[in-house]
Amino acid sequence: MTTTTFADLGTPPEIVDVLAERGIHTPFPIQAATIPDGLAGRDVCGRAPTGSGKTLAFGIPMLARIHRAEPHHPRALVLAPTRELAEQIHAELAPLASALDVRIAPIYGGVAYQPQKKALRRGVEVLVATPGRLADLMEQGEARLDQVELVVVDEADRMADMGFLPEVKWILNRTAPGRQTLLFSATLDGDVAALTHYYQNDPVRHEVGAADPEGSDARHFFWRVGHTDRLTLTAEVIRRAHPTIVFCETRAGVDRVTTQLRRLGVETAAIHGGRPQEHRNRALDRFVQGRVDALVATDVAARGIHVDGVAAVVHFDPPKDTKAYLHRSGRTARAGAAGVVVTLVRDDQSLPIHAIQRQLGLPIVLDEPDVSSLDTGGDRIPAERPVQPRSGARKRSRRRRRLL
Repeated sequence: MTTTTFADLGTPPEIVDVLAERGIHTPFPIQAATIPDGLAGRDVCGRAPTGSGKTLAFGIPMLARIHRAEPHHPRALVLAPTRELAEQIHAELAPLASALDVRIAPIYGGVAYQPQKKALRRGVEVLVATPGRLADLMEQGEARLDQVELVVVDEADRMADMGFLPEVKWILNRTAPGRQTLLFSATLDGDVAALTHYYQNDPVRHEVGAADPEGSDARHFFWRVGHTDRLTLTAEVIRRAHPTIVFCETRAGVDRVTTQLRRLGVETAAIHGGRPQEHRNRALDRFVQGRVDALVATDVAARGIHVDGVAAVVHFDPPKDTKAYLHRSGRTARAGAAGVVVTLVRDDQSLPIHAIQRQLGLPIVLDEPDVSSLDTGGDRIPAERPVQPRSGARKRSRRRRRLL
């Protein structure tokens, strides 16, 4: 059977060479499906789970098609729901852009305005932006979108979940009427369907994988715990299955758990919305590079971090609903690999957890904690149910961020 290559899809040779240098030769299904249509100038509506290769799926057509930009007038725009995702997309596409002499810049909040304004004044072809900061720069007259010829809306369903669609629409209304629009989402119904209807022109639709298949290989454990037991159990889980992401409900909780885990000898880093962006970037880099065993986070990490090799997720504070559970749990069991999800439940939290279990088709039971059970057994969410993609063995040298 003949294997399709990026060159077969029409990818520019300069990009093919860069991908080959990084050991990337064979496109993922969403890339093989969408790159030819993107290069042909078609609007694309793509449904694929997080971690399935969407960054190259939209990045290659975008970089290949855009023209030189004038100061303040970018030619392409990628909208992402979180700072972390915007930074990761920028990092993945920057080497490809450089090969084509395309200038690309990240635009997000939590950092100084001046470097971003400087890039816009100098001229940049591609902006990778969160809606809030981009809207601010537009209102200041630093970014003008009337010459934008290609827009990507990434993780549109999460844009909707986080309440960003009004800003997304406001931004899209200020781009060139004849632009090409590529939209990617884990689901294509509801608000996302409305976005497609109003802002895409006869889009070709590509759906890869079963609807919401993500995380079907994760094993899910719900343990009944006392308030004081959670920290010790979390440390034991991390030692048994690391790297691990630990989710807390509040920023203060993240800081407290991080400090307490360090006292128990667990190397950790913390990330939440109250920390400066450079601190958040540093924490994520330490986690990606394998310099810490655990990342302790609020839900900000569930919506913007895509890292290979996460072996376990611990819900130190249980999520508020099924959607939050799925977003958090989706940091492990990515792209078909295995992973474990452990939820620590106090007696007064059992009713909402039983509701989550019921909606996911899991046994409605709380077990006694047993760290040894993480090696075998556990329940898996049926394949037709949601969660998200990947885990894998820890690499000593470096943990790779996936091509999203």
